[in-house]
Amino acid sequence: METKAAAPALARQYFTGGDRPAERSLTSRVPPHLFFMGSAVFHYLGPAFAVLLFAHVAPLGVAWLRITSAAVVFALWRKPWRQWTVMDIPARQTVIWLGVVLAAMNASFYLAIDRLPLSTVGAIEFLGPIGLAAAGMRTVRNFLALACGAAGVYCLTQAGLTDLRLVGAPLGFTFAFVNCGLFVVYIVLGHKIARAGGPAGIDRLGVAMLVAMLAALPIGIWDAVPAFGSPTLLAAAVGVGISSSVIPYVCDQLAMARLSRATFALLLALLPATATVIGVLVLRQIPTLAELAGVGLVILGVGIHRETR
Repeated sequence: METKAAAPALARQYFTGGDRPAERSLTSRVPPHLFFMGSAVFHYLGPAFAVLLFAHVAPLGVAWLRITSAAVVFALWRKPWRQWTVMDIPARQTVIWLGVVLAAMNASFYLAIDRLPLSTVGAIEFLGPIGLAAAGMRTVRNFLALACGAAGVYCLTQAGLTDLRLVGAPLGFTFAFVNCGLFVVYIVLGHKIARAGGPAGIDRLGVAMLVAMLAALPIGIWDAVPAFGSPTLLAAAVGVGISSSVIPYVCDQLAMARLSRATFALLLALLPATATVIGVLVLRQIPTLAELAGVGLVILGVGIHRETR
């Protein structure tokens, strides 16, 4: 019992490098907002490259390969099962649920971007976090922020449904809103495991990724089979996994450990803009005026929101 109780404290001490400023590790000196910026870029850069793989591997297959490659990287890098032995039952339950959420979130996200522009899915994904931030502090300003976000998503939805180029748009929006809800759960559960501190939080994320690999196995393994016959496709899938799940999720943990949930949700305003820019640069998805207006309203909504100090 003493070992379990002391583990979080030891993890925090290891992460910060001691109590004296001179002993702080590099990660503790870097502002948490910079970690979030790294997450914001790779959060959609990896999926943009994944879209290019859809011509050879089905979306659910790419999603499983992404999760599996990330799980393997965490296993080799962190050996996260050692963290499992020092966690209590509630912590283990949180990690397991996070793994299930990661599996479902990645699957629904890939099914959505297979049918809709990356910028549209990115903006819808953010509607949940802005609602979460507004629910945390019920003020007129925050309800106005939520209204702007909802109006933005409405513009994107109407633009997508009337765009004849988008095949399967209604189903795409369904997957996008499912991903939106799961993204909120990811933020809540992610903050819970981040409380363990630095390396412990990342190790728990590694355990969750192993759980996600097993949870997504039944729905993704058969679609992933074509990649195993092509070293090029397999290498590309591994690259997608590292850039989509390892780098952004680790950056999320390092940011969540030092930012409140409301502040983290506020910073997520960058994600719709990031998705739009990457969609243009990588996928040549040029947004319409209605789509730009929708993304702009979502970003405005987050800019209006403020948390109490």
